Amino acid sequence: MKRFATTVLMTAVLMSIGSAFAATPAELYDDVWKIVNKKYYDPTNNSQDWSKWRYRYENKLKTREDAYVAIETMLTSLNDPYTRFLDPKEFSEETQSIKGSLKGIGTQIGLRDGELVIIAPLEDSPAEKAGLLADDRILEINGESTKGISIDAAADKIRGEKGTTVTLLIQRKGVPNKLYSVVRDEIEVKSVSCKPPFETTKIPNNIQYIRLSSFISKNAAGEIESILNNSSGMKGFIIDLRSNPGGLLTNAIYISDMLLKGGVIVSTVDRDSYKTTTRARYQQVTDKPIVVLINKGSASASEILSGALKDNHRATIVGEQSFGKGLVQEINRLPDEAGMNITIQRYLTPSGNDINKKGITPDVMIELTKEDVDAKKDVQLEKAIEILEKMTCLVQGGVNGGK
Repeated sequence: MKRFATTVLMTAVLMSIGSAFAATPAELYDDVWKIVNKKYYDPTNNSQDWSKWRYRYENKLKTREDAYVAIETMLTSLNDPYTRFLDPKEFSEETQSIKGSLKGIGTQIGLRDGELVIIAPLEDSPAEKAGLLADDRILEINGESTKGISIDAAADKIRGEKGTTVTLLIQRKGVPNKLYSVVRDEIEVKSVSCKPPFETTKIPNNIQYIRLSSFISKNAAGEIESILNNSSGMKGFIIDLRSNPGGLLTNAIYISDMLLKGGVIVSTVDRDSYKTTTRARYQQVTDKPIVVLINKGSASASEILSGALKDNHRATIVGEQSFGKGLVQEINRLPDEAGMNITIQRYLTPSGNDINKKGITPDVMIELTKEDVDAKKDVQLEKAIEILEKMTCLVQGGVNGGK
C-alpha cells in the first residue's frame, strides 16, 4: 500500500535512473544530500542552510538502517510530503505500480492542512468496495491516532499481506465517525473503463463515455487512443477524471496531445525559475466536443489534462474543485536498489495558473452529494450528458461534424 499511496500523489513521474552499485551508509546518505542540493525545486530548501545536513551524521552511520533513518530525518526538514526516501522494497513496489499492479487496499492518501486524507479509492479496489470516499479523513489506523503522522508512516500501517485486515476510523462531513475494516488484496491497476459508476445512468448511444481512473499505468495513453480511434460514430466524448489521483506526466501530455490542435499543454518551472513549455504537436485524434468531469479527488496529472483542455477552450469542465497538486516529482534510483522521489518543479496551466493547493475550477460547478450516491443518481454525469448533447447539436448544425 505504501508506494501506491505515494506514487499516485506524484503529479508527474520523470524516470531518472542512477547507479545501482553497493555503497556505504555514509555514501548513500551523501548521494541523497547531493540530489536535493542540485534538484529540489525550492532553492531555499524550506528556508534553511542545507549545508548543515551534509556532515551532521559524520562517522555515525554504521548500517543501512542508520542511513535510512538519517535520510528520512533530513528530508523531513524540507516539509514536503512528496519528497521521500524509498528503501529497496518500497522502490520495487513503486516500480510495480507503474507497471500496473500493486498490493494493499487501493487507496491514495495525502496530507491536507496537517490531516491524513483519502484522495481517492482505486476503482474496484477493496477500499472502494468497503465504502471509502475521496476527502475522507483518517483519524485512526488500527486504533492508533494519525495526529501528526507522515504519509509514509500511515502507509506503513495500512499496507500488509493479502487477506489481512486494516481498520480505519473515518471522519466524513455530515455523518458520524465510522470504523471501516478493509481486507488487503493484490490489486490490478485498471486505467480505463467505458462503464459509468451507476448502471442507472444511461449514456446516449452517440456519446462515448470514458472513465480514466489513474495515470499510473504506462498503458493508459494507449488505451485512450484505442477508444478514440474506434469511436467514429460518436458525436462527442465525456472524459471522467473524478477521483483520479494522477500518475505519469507523460500520460497526461500524450492524452492532451490527442485532443488538442495546437496550443500549450503545460509549463514547468524549476529551482532556477527556468520555465519549460510543452505544446501540442498537432497529432489530434479527434476534434469532437468534450466534457470533462472532475471532483476533489482529481489530482496532479488529472489537473494537467483538465487544465490543458479548459485553458485551450477545448472542453467544458463539470463537477467540483479539484485537489490542487501543482508539483512535479522525479524518481531517482539510488545505490543498493533504494530510491527517492524528489519535487523538482512546479507546473502551470496553459494560462499560467499555479493550481497548487488551489485546484482547477470547473466551468459548471455541481456537487455529488451523499444522498445522490445513496440513490445511485449521478447528477454530475447527467449534467455532462445534457451539456454535451447541446454542444453536439451546435456542431451538427454548425461548421463541421467532427472526425
